[in-house]
Amino acid sequence: MPKAASQEYRKTRMLTEPIPKIITSMAVPSIIAFLINSIYSLADTYFVSGIGINATAAVSVNSSLDQIIMMAGSLLAVGANSYIARLLGAKKEKKANEVLSTAFFLAAVFGIAVMLLGSVFMRPMVQMLGATPTCEQYSIDYATYILLAAPFMAASFVMNQCLRAEGSALLSMIGMGAGGVLNCVLDPIFIVGLDLGVAGASMATAISKLVSFGILIFPYLTHHSILRISIKNFHPTRDIMSQIIKVGSSSMFRSGLAVVAAIMLNNLAGQISDDVLAGIGVSTRIMMFPFGIILGFGTGFQPVVGFCWGAKHYDRVRAAFRFSAWTAAIGGGIMGLLVAVFAGPIIAMFGKSSQEMLEIGELCIRLQCLALPIHGWVAVVNMLCAGLGDARGALLLSTARQGSCFIPIVHLMAFLLGATGVASVQAVADILSLALAIPVLRRVMKKIPSTEDIQNLPKEAVPIPEGQL
Repeated sequence: MPKAASQEYRKTRMLTEPIPKIITSMAVPSIIAFLINSIYSLADTYFVSGIGINATAAVSVNSSLDQIIMMAGSLLAVGANSYIARLLGAKKEKKANEVLSTAFFLAAVFGIAVMLLGSVFMRPMVQMLGATPTCEQYSIDYATYILLAAPFMAASFVMNQCLRAEGSALLSMIGMGAGGVLNCVLDPIFIVGLDLGVAGASMATAISKLVSFGILIFPYLTHHSILRISIKNFHPTRDIMSQIIKVGSSSMFRSGLAVVAAIMLNNLAGQISDDVLAGIGVSTRIMMFPFGIILGFGTGFQPVVGFCWGAKHYDRVRAAFRFSAWTAAIGGGIMGLLVAVFAGPIIAMFGKSSQEMLEIGELCIRLQCLALPIHGWVAVVNMLCAGLGDARGALLLSTARQGSCFIPIVHLMAFLLGATGVASVQAVADILSLALAIPVLRRVMKKIPSTEDIQNLPKEAVPIPEGQL
């Protein structure tokens, strides 16, 4: 199919294809990409676990560094994704190009800042992230090369999200997935074959991130994408920045709170033992698989609902939410059951020598599996808010799981229940987030028919402000 025809097809299919088909076709590549990312995240942990519990704990600690790098990247990427989808639905491609270029270059600048600050303050940084004295040097070894890739990681996140916003979920999947496969190949070579240890895992991950960046930027450079990245389109105007920040801030705060929550959890677990720290870290990476499926499904839903909202097809907005909410809740229940049944053998792959790690990791996995249907449903409500540009709802829900429903209870549960409390706090926070999601959904669903009623009036009578796109 010629490039122009392909681009036009991606624009019209959002409004013409059946809702289950379009959301599924958008979601499957994203789900595959997230699963591959989860695999290479676990690959680091698996190969490093052969070095010892302290090395496994170090890799777990450094997962917070990834979150820091992605924090501003997520602000720009998710905000740009939402705004671009609405702009494309309203046929404003020139403005969409400006949004993409602005987000891309700002993300790269943030990545450079993280790289420089992290390299200068390396030891205090890993200590703050929760590294214990026995795993501190391993943490430094791992962080060194990850920081070098920080600018490319942040910029890649923007390109990944914006490819989805224009309906190019397959290109997004190839970019993320290729890096993940490469990481799985390089890990045993660097860690075992070249005997580089934890530093080898970091090198493999950094190289994989660079390759992903190259693949993601390729369609923009070769004009196979609808949008273009150009320094000439870099326009951080008040309108563009306010729209990006309004929606993207929810993702940034979510990432920021995830860092805070992980640091608190790492420090509490580390005070008990490196075995508990490793168990919590490994179980978190294992749960990235079902969480990745839910997040991938949500990222397939969000641009569809945003595009339909921008094009004023409100019946499709409601239909998209109903389909996605039921699918996420039922799918979450099925995944939770499967993972819970095999939790023991799965966690045993990463540390058979430590009984305490096995017990804590298994408990943590099974409790989070119980809450997985709730997690899936709340995630779709969150994506609905982001897709419609409802910054308040998106912010409230995106920060609930590891913020308002997590931080107030983590110390109390650790104090009362020790290692068991540390293992169960995330599942409890997932359940509590439901109490926030229900009233948010009621408010947002009321907004859709009222907006539709306004659109039935003559256009000249009720102008729609630019900011509502």
